[in-house]
Amino acid sequence: MQEKKLTAGIYTLGCKVNQYESEAISEELVSRGIGIAPASELCDIYIINTCTVTAESDRKACQFIRRAIQKNPNAYILVTGCLAQVNASRIADIAGVDYICGNTDKLSVADAAMSLISSGKKNARAESNVKEIEGAPFERMSITKFERTRAYIKIEDGCESRCTYCIIPSARGKIRSKAMRDVIDEVTELVLGGCREVVLTGIETASYGRDLGDCDLATLLEEVDKIPDIGRVRLGSLDPSLITPSFVERIAPLKSLAPHFHLSLQSGSSRILALMKRKYNADMAMRGIELLRAAIPDVKFTTDVIVGFPDESEEDFERTVDFAKRARFLMMHIFPYSKRAGTPAAVMSNQIATDIKRRRAAELGCVAKQIRRELLDELVANEPVREVLFETYRDGIAYGHTADFVEVAVPAQRPMHSELHSVKILGTDGDICSGTLILDLEATNG
Repeated sequence: MQEKKLTAGIYTLGCKVNQYESEAISEELVSRGIGIAPASELCDIYIINTCTVTAESDRKACQFIRRAIQKNPNAYILVTGCLAQVNASRIADIAGVDYICGNTDKLSVADAAMSLISSGKKNARAESNVKEIEGAPFERMSITKFERTRAYIKIEDGCESRCTYCIIPSARGKIRSKAMRDVIDEVTELVLGGCREVVLTGIETASYGRDLGDCDLATLLEEVDKIPDIGRVRLGSLDPSLITPSFVERIAPLKSLAPHFHLSLQSGSSRILALMKRKYNADMAMRGIELLRAAIPDVKFTTDVIVGFPDESEEDFERTVDFAKRARFLMMHIFPYSKRAGTPAAVMSNQIATDIKRRRAAELGCVAKQIRRELLDELVANEPVREVLFETYRDGIAYGHTADFVEVAVPAQRPMHSELHSVKILGTDGDICSGTLILDLEATNG
């Protein structure tokens, strides 16, 4: 009788970097004979890769740890990530946790899991392997598979910006970059495996190469662009200070770079940006958008915005609204400011009342919807044919994205996961566009 294969469920909170690292952990476990199952199922091992960007992120992480223990009290529980790095004691206080490590040696969870399996018993108390983050090297890891249409590739770790609202530098340490040759090799292997889109991401993606001395993000993009059969390349969230004339001049000719940039704006008020200790003001951010818009046809922008930051006046908020209208963001992730213990902003005077923060978030959300509607209406009016990379399928409809990150739905007789097809854009509901596959249109007209 064949022995039952042990399974691990991996639950990931937070950013694309965490998602990449979870995939690397998954591949490491598979190489050791462990099966991977959805974390919602009954598993023998649970790995929780935590985020700590907000207090709510901490709460969700602890909630899932307890839920996993409740689902299977005999399962081995291993916790890693940002919350583990900055507050391991909070996790250790949860009875049933077997192993904790932070962000310096994430792949060690695979060794710890195998050790627990070998022992055949849970730890009486959590084993802690949380090391000092400052001065830590870039942890070498790579992936060869991708479950989604696009694959996230971590090219950088750490952040030294010290924004007044953010605790991530304490969780991730100083800037450290993946060697360019290692990035090229990893992307090449994914492309050979059929990957049509890669997202180069990091904690502070714009700072890639600062510690290496012989390259920067533009250089990396130029080298990735040379990979045979490279498809689309996207970038993770970018600090607007990166968008200079020289940077735009270098990246604009690249055939693989998708005409879509996610800018970590946070506010359209220069006064608030100064209080946040961001590295740019509103005028600099707008100049960057205008540079990209002039150099790259059909470029689209998405962004993150915090409303209700301490001392944000109605005038500051209106400046953010005006900035959004001029920038014409395709999508805006809007967050009411929430205090993060251990950050300077948490103890600033003139904290904004919750009802005001909610109102501002709702108002900006309405503006964002209107801008998106206008952009999509313009797209439909031009009756374009766009290349769509398909990702999901349900109820006879296939969904995917154009290179400039417009979501498109088309009727289809089958799933078309990771397939690239020409689509005639026909309409929009203000959120996504609808269209018809060119092959189907030609067959009908023929």
